[in-house]
Amino acid sequence: MRLAGKTSIVTGAASGFGREIARRFVAEGAKVAIVDLDIEGARAVAADLGDPAIALRCDVSDGDDIQNAVRDSIEAFGHVDIVVNNAGWSHRNQPLLDVDYDTFRRVYAVNVDSIYHMTHAVVPHWRAVGGGVMLNVGSTAGIRPRPGLSWYNSSKGAVNMLTKTLAVELAPDGIRVCGLAPVMGATGLLETFMGMPDTPENRAKFLGSIPMGRLCEPEDMAHAALYLASDEATFITGAILEVDGGRTI
Repeated sequence: MRLAGKTSIVTGAASGFGREIARRFVAEGAKVAIVDLDIEGARAVAADLGDPAIALRCDVSDGDDIQNAVRDSIEAFGHVDIVVNNAGWSHRNQPLLDVDYDTFRRVYAVNVDSIYHMTHAVVPHWRAVGGGVMLNVGSTAGIRPRPGLSWYNSSKGAVNMLTKTLAVELAPDGIRVCGLAPVMGATGLLETFMGMPDTPENRAKFLGSIPMGRLCEPEDMAHAALYLASDEATFITGAILEVDGGRTI
């Protein structure tokens, strides 16, 4: 098993990409903290995964919540090897001047502030134990942006750049930082990204911009996260792996 003996924290793991990443990590031998604001959903996932999983409530935009989640994970597992900053949020696809400031701030709090908080919470632990792996879920929106999602696009551009600069600064500590940049996925945020009902006709419009002709599935993200988290990727840091069916070409 590719993660035998490893421990991990996956945020936003009650559903979507995070849930599938957590499932794959457990299947490959890891213990996983299912971290989510939706604690009932997190508990359901943890119950499904059994003894290797625990559920923790956390608002990733809150620094104290993240500190507590990291502390509780270390207490449960003894140490933490891998963190997947997967939790994310978006405003609805709409003209940029129609997005109010509170919505803008919430997008940045969940997508960007969360990485600041997680870095402060987990890096001291990793320096003490000799290393770790952080995976940040960015987006193709931060590489090849779509109209109507300007503020979300910029937040994911920040995630992609944070990943690279953290990788450079933390490499001497044995800490690897990589990113995943999915194209739109079959998750609960799909209609938010499209800004319209998820009908076959509306979905077809978006699929037309993806050369491989389909959305990113949670399994696609889980496969990519597994590789970057595993020892097979020990000389890879700062990379943004595009899980996009060719969207950003």
